[in-house]
Amino acid sequence: MIQKEKPVSSPCVEVCALDDHDICIGCHRSGDEILRWGLLNNDERRAVLARCEERAHAAGLLKPLEK
Repeated sequence: MIQKEKPVSSPCVEVCALDDHDICIGCHRSGDEILRWGLLNNDERRAVLARCEERAHAAGLLKPLEK
């Protein structure tokens, strides 16, 4: 029997406010990504999460990963 993959969870941290670039200051998703989240498949959600991480790093909110 094939198990269905659980949906990738939303990165929302309930700090919902968009900055001047239409990016949420809490989860780092764009307004469009927030609106479309429920329609995205898991691969698309993972791509959004990767962009959120990139934005957080670019804003200096996350330390670079050590190798």
